[in-house]
Amino acid sequence: MAENNFDVIIIGAGPGGYVTAIRAAQLGLKTAVVEREHLGGICLNWGCIPTKALLRSAEVYRNMKHAKNYGLSCDNPSFDFEAVIQRSRGVSKQLTGGVGHLLKKNKVTVINGEAKFDGPKKINVEGKDKGTYTARHYIIATGARARSLPGLEADGKVVWDYKKAMTPDKMPKSLVVVGSGAIGIEFASFYHTMGTDVTVVEIMTQIMPVEDKEVATLAQKMMTKDGMKILTEAKVANLKRNADNVVVTIETKDGKKQELTVDRVISAVGVIGNTENLGLESTKVKVDRNVIGTDEFSRTAEPGIYAIGDVAGPPMLAHKAEHEGVICVEKIAGEKNVHPLDPRKIPGCTYCHPQVASVGLTEAKAKDAGYDVKVGKFPFIGNGKAVALGEAEGLVKTVFDAKTGELLGAHMVGTEVTELIQGFVIAMGLETTEEDLMHTVFPHPTLSEMMHESVLDAYGRAIHF
Repeated sequence: MAENNFDVIIIGAGPGGYVTAIRAAQLGLKTAVVEREHLGGICLNWGCIPTKALLRSAEVYRNMKHAKNYGLSCDNPSFDFEAVIQRSRGVSKQLTGGVGHLLKKNKVTVINGEAKFDGPKKINVEGKDKGTYTARHYIIATGARARSLPGLEADGKVVWDYKKAMTPDKMPKSLVVVGSGAIGIEFASFYHTMGTDVTVVEIMTQIMPVEDKEVATLAQKMMTKDGMKILTEAKVANLKRNADNVVVTIETKDGKKQELTVDRVISAVGVIGNTENLGLESTKVKVDRNVIGTDEFSRTAEPGIYAIGDVAGPPMLAHKAEHEGVICVEKIAGEKNVHPLDPRKIPGCTYCHPQVASVGLTEAKAKDAGYDVKVGKFPFIGNGKAVALGEAEGLVKTVFDAKTGELLGAHMVGTEVTELIQGFVIAMGLETTEEDLMHTVFPHPTLSEMMHESVLDAYGRAIHF
């Protein structure tokens, strides 16, 4: 049984699991990772990476359609939809292969199969590498799956979940997307750009409900200007599924109903943690609504069992899972100066057109928390690089504590803001004040100058607008 005994066993090889496994091995721990399906998990196979490949194809196609704006000629641009999908799958395959190489390089044992606890001290694995395995520490990193609402269940034919939306059998001419979180709005953006007639249905008062209201409102304005239909404070009251289309009944908050007949529906109403069939009932691990209860170092109620990533609760983001895993295993290994992850300093990125990115508190949440705030804003139209790129719509917004100058939050909408946001993430991590940011030299001409101007604006010192 010696080959079945480890210091650490990680259950799940998504971004949280495989990164944790590699860090554990680097720390000298004998490490194994159990995976029932694909190395890289949802992120690399069905989420973060392949969707970005699709959105990149859409971005290039959008630019082709607007070539005349740049003094270029690209008559009658078109696309091969099957080739677009195949490119996305190829990108995914390339990166999942890379994960396997990294695990092997770091001498992490990969156990292929599905793990189930048999009490708190061992797991049984069913599958290719069937057997009983033991470890001093177990880290649950099983991720999450698409939430399914009654009446909105995906059938893989006319009602799609995210997997089918990435590998469709044909390009739909019309589409209803239910839910406008990151997953829903990214698919809406992709299909709309490729020519589908898209309607987004969101039950909340704004799209991307976790984002700053002003930023979300501007994003919605830009999307509707581009031709996308967006209905907020609305819900899908009924679906009638036909052989090759769906009749969707949409009800607004005032009780008014309308019917739309569309080729396909994408259900994107959130995700829930994968806590079932893990044998957790044989341990002291506590689960509440598919979320495993943990402390700041990912420890569960059962000594020696930990949980990270989506299965440990929101924000359900790959980079959060990775950092939680590293912190967890460094604590296990006895590393010094291991600090808990501050959820307020975790950035969020949505790769629709326009992009949206944020970190920290929104203006409303900062006020609700009792802060007296100073708010700075700078529009893309005032930035030379944005105008030169032909991307002059957007906004950078910063929220400061008026008393201390602490940066409480930053919120952006516009081209490439998912790349810009990290500057503010670093600033928050270093506890940078408004004075530090105002004295920082930003290169010209860059989009990042808008970050500087937004800070200046919070204190009445903006130069270019």
